[in-house]
Amino acid sequence: MVARLVIAAPSSGAGKTTVATGLMAAFAGRGLAVSPHKVGPDYIDPGYHALATGRPGRNLDAYMCGTGQIAPLFLHGARGCDLAVVEGVMGLYDGAADQGELASTAQVAKLLKAPVVLVVDASSQSRSVAALVHGFASWDPEVRIGGVILNKVATDRHEHLLREALGESGVPVLGVLRRAPAVATPSRHLGLVPVAERQAQAVEAVAAQAEQVRSGCDLEALLALARSAPELHAEPWVPEVGERLHAGGSGVPTRSAPAERWPAPRVAVAGGAAFTFSYAEHTELLTAAGAEVVTFDPLRDEALPEGTSGLVIGGGFPEMYGEQLSANEPLRKAVAELAASGAPVAAECAGLLYLARSLDGNPMCGVLDADARMSERLTLGYRDAVAVNDSVIAPAGARMRGHEFHRTVIEPGAGALAAWGLRQPERRVEGFVQGGVHASYVHTHWAGTPEVAARFVERCG
Repeated sequence: MVARLVIAAPSSGAGKTTVATGLMAAFAGRGLAVSPHKVGPDYIDPGYHALATGRPGRNLDAYMCGTGQIAPLFLHGARGCDLAVVEGVMGLYDGAADQGELASTAQVAKLLKAPVVLVVDASSQSRSVAALVHGFASWDPEVRIGGVILNKVATDRHEHLLREALGESGVPVLGVLRRAPAVATPSRHLGLVPVAERQAQAVEAVAAQAEQVRSGCDLEALLALARSAPELHAEPWVPEVGERLHAGGSGVPTRSAPAERWPAPRVAVAGGAAFTFSYAEHTELLTAAGAEVVTFDPLRDEALPEGTSGLVIGGGFPEMYGEQLSANEPLRKAVAELAASGAPVAAECAGLLYLARSLDGNPMCGVLDADARMSERLTLGYRDAVAVNDSVIAPAGARMRGHEFHRTVIEPGAGALAAWGLRQPERRVEGFVQGGVHASYVHTHWAGTPEVAARFVERCG
């Protein structure tokens, strides 16, 4: 049985990341093996979770992976751990738009049978906090709110008023945190600044968060609450290549086994400060499909790893590093040559921008006949996608679910083949399929469609 807690809040901005990361680091500092998790598609918070625990931060996304995969993915990540801490997304009951509770923190908590700790920003209230907590605790009887952590409390008097108001609520106060600028993490246009861009400062911030939690929270009560979670009757997820992806998402699936090849095809995966958005399961699935996965940094490495036969370029912030990426002309040329050879290339969001001809006027790899630029408009949300053309990712007609999150636009040249037809929130085509290249703004989680990894590796030379 894995002891577990879900850290939620009434809304975004209440301090979930500070509390969740601080709890992870505080418990890890006591010698516990802590498994970090994040509800939803967020890539940035798991980087701080990994720093706090020394283990990969893993996402639990019921929209992209399916509700049936939440418990198995959780158990896979938490294998061998003493405690798991799951940071929620947005407000406790907020999920995918027009999809009811789907992908909400509340739904994930129920799927994990995990007690919830509600983090409340108490900076502008006193007695009203009791009404707020009562409403959240009673809204869904299947969601067990086991305690409250009061955040941004101003004074001892303020704390007294809050505790007095909550005294008859039936929900215990498990922590009180004062306003503390030292624990803040800087943000910009897409959220927090990733760990990879501020490693030294991030270490200091996580240490400060751990100290704040240690001094302000009842760790013994929180651990007891976590250990009160019942047994989860599910088998851990295993990174297998999965079943064939069928056009239209219908038909009888057949198990797909990776071909035994020697030497194993080498798949290069972009990393470093400019490409920090990735799911740990992608690398595990590529490996299970028979590939050797090697990471490289487009900001530093002037060549692809020797013997590269496939390339994966995930998300990140290339717009923050346009000049440096452009200055690495030898690597841009190597990427263009690999793509021209027909080798499989899977690029998402930041990867799409890197493959373009230019980004904000800075020359990029020139694989795609398209130019990209920053925009004032934020594009954000889950996507229900259908493959428009056959690609290294999926056959035409196959359905996948993904997520868009960017403040850039890309202007394709004439005659470009689209990657996806998006069904919601509005119908449009998106992305590029060109030879062995599949490039798109849509982030996907391959644990929901593990056959993608097998299809990609099969096409490696």
